[in-house]
Amino acid sequence: MLISIVAPCYNEEDVIERFHEQVQKIANELLPLGHDMEFVYVDDGSRDRTLTLLSRLADRDSRVRYVSFSRNFGKEAALLAGLKHASGDAVIVMDADLQHPPALIKRMVELRGEGYDQVIARRTRQGDRVTRTLTARLYYRLINRMVDVELVDGVGDFRLMSRRVVDAVVSLTEYNRFSKGLFAWVGFPSTTFEYENAVREHGSSSWSFRSLLNYGLDGLLSFNNRPLRAALYLGMTLLALAGAYTAWIVGAAMVNGVQTPGYVTIITAVTALAGVQMIMLGVIGEYTGRIYYEVKGRPHFLVKATNVDRTEDRTRGTTKDLIP
Repeated sequence: MLISIVAPCYNEEDVIERFHEQVQKIANELLPLGHDMEFVYVDDGSRDRTLTLLSRLADRDSRVRYVSFSRNFGKEAALLAGLKHASGDAVIVMDADLQHPPALIKRMVELRGEGYDQVIARRTRQGDRVTRTLTARLYYRLINRMVDVELVDGVGDFRLMSRRVVDAVVSLTEYNRFSKGLFAWVGFPSTTFEYENAVREHGSSSWSFRSLLNYGLDGLLSFNNRPLRAALYLGMTLLALAGAYTAWIVGAAMVNGVQTPGYVTIITAVTALAGVQMIMLGVIGEYTGRIYYEVKGRPHFLVKATNVDRTEDRTRGTTKDLIP
């Protein structure tokens, strides 16, 4: 069985060679068991020497394939590019910063042998800040009540997928991609095992609070239209409250006579309703913006450099997004 390792890279010059040494070691251990391996690296517009190091790795190891973007297109685009260029019977997606332990590859291959199409590694939150852990748990509890697929806390991109799962994911051509949800949406038999959270060995994460917030919103909006329906429900609720308040005012006027309207009540009502309207406009704008990007039909990424033959008609993917 040919196994493809897909690793998106962004400014990983301090760790990429060590990562390759570790996955190469695992590949050598799996070779006597009848498993060959290829390594697909996607340079997501790095500003350091990542591309230079990937080129050197390709010169030393014929199993290395690399694709370098013309700029930073984001991890979702990098994942898609890696899956498109992976030709293995099974594909393992993992980060190149060694937070996804390469030693777990063997465990994934063993479980794949039991017939599972997806072998998912779920990290524990041991070592995370308490606030981050609580926020994550609250987020997953909320989002699983709204989206059409189940998202599990601690489950990310680190997983093994069979060829039919990879083909199914690649066939989903939507521009606004949320891979964690897409992996769950395609289904197929899957199993999950836990591993201890690993600390990033070099550098710092490129995920800021704003990036995590945007990623969370993508997960919320990518798989359902319930926020739009919530706007309808909220509007009907406000209408009912307004009707009840009007009836109370009319009743009070009939019993006690006309009284001077309350200034605080008016200001509060106007401010609250204006805030609700802005939120609803924002929700509608998010969906409209996504439609806008889908209609334009732009490629998910542009390639600056690669050692993959662009004329190759691959049976496991296409090169239609490779623009010289």
